[in-house]
Amino acid sequence: MSNPFGGLEPKLVWKWFEALTKVPRPSGSEQKAIEFFQGFAAAQGFAVKTDKVGNVLVSVPGSKGREKDPVLVLQGHMDMVGEKNEDVKNDFSCDPIQVWRDGDWLKAKGTTLGADNGIGLALGMALATDPDVSRPPLELLCTVDEERGLAGAFNLEPGFVTGRRMINIDSEEEGTVFVGCAGGGDTECRFPLKLGRLPDKWTGVKVKVFGLAGGHSGLNIIENRANALKLLAALLLDACPTEPFSLCSFGGGDKHNAIPREATALLAGPADLTDRIRAAADRLRPGLLSEYGKTDPKLDVQVAAAGVTDGLSFDDSVRFLSFVLALPHGVDAMSRDIPGLVETSTNLAKVAWGDEAALVHNSSRSSVASALTRMRGRVAAAGRLVHADVRQLAGYPGWQPNMDSALLARAREVYQATTGKTAKVTAIHAGLECGIIGEKYPGMDMISIGPDMHGVHSPDERLSIPSTERFYEFLKTLLARI
Repeated sequence: MSNPFGGLEPKLVWKWFEALTKVPRPSGSEQKAIEFFQGFAAAQGFAVKTDKVGNVLVSVPGSKGREKDPVLVLQGHMDMVGEKNEDVKNDFSCDPIQVWRDGDWLKAKGTTLGADNGIGLALGMALATDPDVSRPPLELLCTVDEERGLAGAFNLEPGFVTGRRMINIDSEEEGTVFVGCAGGGDTECRFPLKLGRLPDKWTGVKVKVFGLAGGHSGLNIIENRANALKLLAALLLDACPTEPFSLCSFGGGDKHNAIPREATALLAGPADLTDRIRAAADRLRPGLLSEYGKTDPKLDVQVAAAGVTDGLSFDDSVRFLSFVLALPHGVDAMSRDIPGLVETSTNLAKVAWGDEAALVHNSSRSSVASALTRMRGRVAAAGRLVHADVRQLAGYPGWQPNMDSALLARAREVYQATTGKTAKVTAIHAGLECGIIGEKYPGMDMISIGPDMHGVHSPDERLSIPSTERFYEFLKTLLARI
């Protein structure tokens, strides 16, 4: 099998990215990545320090004649979202990513690629080691646990970072400079389960909604992609509006920042239950494909016999499914200032069914603090209506745009000079670490940029090879001129 990185330019960027694809680094298990960056620094003779949570800072001297220039921080996160197709056997805690090349794109075989944010880190490493780069002193800030809630950034301490201008390389659209981001916060509803023994003659049924596109709950929420949890709840309520049945389990989704691609339920009921559910699936499928055909063309429903012994009462079954269906999900408001930008949204992210309770997790975002509080309040109110125990997790701040930023002005100037095009300046409906870092280190002048990639947080993730090459040349010129 040929090496997918063979012959790619610039060599240093792909050298470091290939190395990172071999380093297991799912969120919460970044120790091998921490050791990788510590080893990188030692091998290059760079100073390195690691804080109590695992954030790594590599200090790179400026090139000749620029040793005393103001420090520039290049920032990215070490962890990656570990999502895989159901038929793929991959343990993200120990297995490397299997990369393949599809024309101008790099992809992974049935899993996330980890270009979010591996390519940002690789670009920083290349800028630090490329002898042809004119650079100021650099601080490569490599944070942990970004994907699960920005924990690495939250735990940065005063003095760990000394630079006061920063390029976050964790964006996914070449030619776009991000200068603001949404804040966010998660809400967890614990729905008590009172499971009882099922009638002896009842039959068990397994229902699965699958084949959805999923994707990032901030970046892709505007596309109105289908949510597997919502579709499954709607299907079951349609199939069993009044007839006796018992919900024995219900679950789906995995990450708080990913739109659920699959959801599965176990039910029990009289002998005709399977036929009722199949009939409902057949009745609803054409409408669903018409509604979601462009965003989720592979959407499908599977119904099969299953063995079950315990389940909820009919009333509790309907109450739980109605709760899932009633929870807000999707875009709530668009920005009044930036056309096409989502202001407020929420994602019904996952349901985990246990012996005593079902945990229903919802992740909300907004660039307006009061709107975020109100959205989280709506989720909490829905939980309280069904007597769930509601817990609101710590939120994170947004990043207010500074259109007078000196770093932004230089980035726009360099992009125009190197491409002949005008850079798009906007904000992003996602939680970047910039919001927290800016709060931790007042006065930080920041932008967020990156090469083209699509499908992040899903097995469809892909990274543009030519965009990465162009983006590196842009970064080299930008570093030379700041």
